[in-house]
Amino acid sequence: MKVTGFTIVRNAIKYDYPAVEAITSVLPLCDEFVVAVGKSEDDTLALIQSIDSDKIRIIETVWDDSLKTGGRVLAVETDKAIAAISNDTTWAFYIQCDEVVHEQYYPAIRQAMQQYEKDMAVEGLLFKYTHFYGSYNYIADSRKWYRNEIRVFRHTKNVASYRDAQGFRKLDNTKLHVKPIDAYIYHYGWVKPPKKMAEKIRGFIALWHSQEEIDKIQPENTDFDYSKIDSLRIFSGTHPSVMQKRIEAASWNFEFNVAEKKYSTKNKILFFIEKLTGWRIGEYKNYKVL
Repeated sequence: MKVTGFTIVRNAIKYDYPAVEAITSVLPLCDEFVVAVGKSEDDTLALIQSIDSDKIRIIETVWDDSLKTGGRVLAVETDKAIAAISNDTTWAFYIQCDEVVHEQYYPAIRQAMQQYEKDMAVEGLLFKYTHFYGSYNYIADSRKWYRNEIRVFRHTKNVASYRDAQGFRKLDNTKLHVKPIDAYIYHYGWVKPPKKMAEKIRGFIALWHSQEEIDKIQPENTDFDYSKIDSLRIFSGTHPSVMQKRIEAASWNFEFNVAEKKYSTKNKILFFIEKLTGWRIGEYKNYKVL
């Protein structure tokens, strides 16, 4: 069994992405790791080159920022990384550069890849998600945050990135058949200093919107307002070891009353049903669970 990790990255320093942490969190599970480094406005290439591992293989790319429909450029770049994966790879392990795998989940991930290695009906592994928001102490828990996504899939050369690169489908646009596993992806994309978060938001939504729309969504030279969130809860677990230095260096404060739920009447009812039954009505699922 061979496992190849892969990701895409651009302007990691400018937008304060934990790219090194993301990659190094997955390296122990991989035999090789492909990083598609887009031409950047900072020293992202040197940052990735600084990772001390002979598993890493870098390909340099140029993003086509005109592909704004649905954030299509993200999928195009992800497909470039997929194309660079070695032919003898069994499982491809995708990690975005604001996602990190906690070492406590390594045994479960390894076990699942070994268990389903020969079971060709299993085309991917479905991970759970923990979305951090505002600081490393809070988790977003409302309906608008996705709960699961494919992060490992069988490398058959018949899988491509889907829409804005959040998930994957076969080349004929059919969904992958997956097995859920007891492992979480820790998503840190919404944890940055407010000024840096605002810069990241402007840069990210530029992949979808015009300059006028960008200025309306996140005005230039203003801090991001973390208070405009509907529901959070306190995180009571531990963070991945690779994140410790970044967490210790955090220099901003964010406090939120977790008892406050800013829901519409409809969402209050839906949230109550979900908490009671575990069923998220209308949940988008870009996969088929076996």
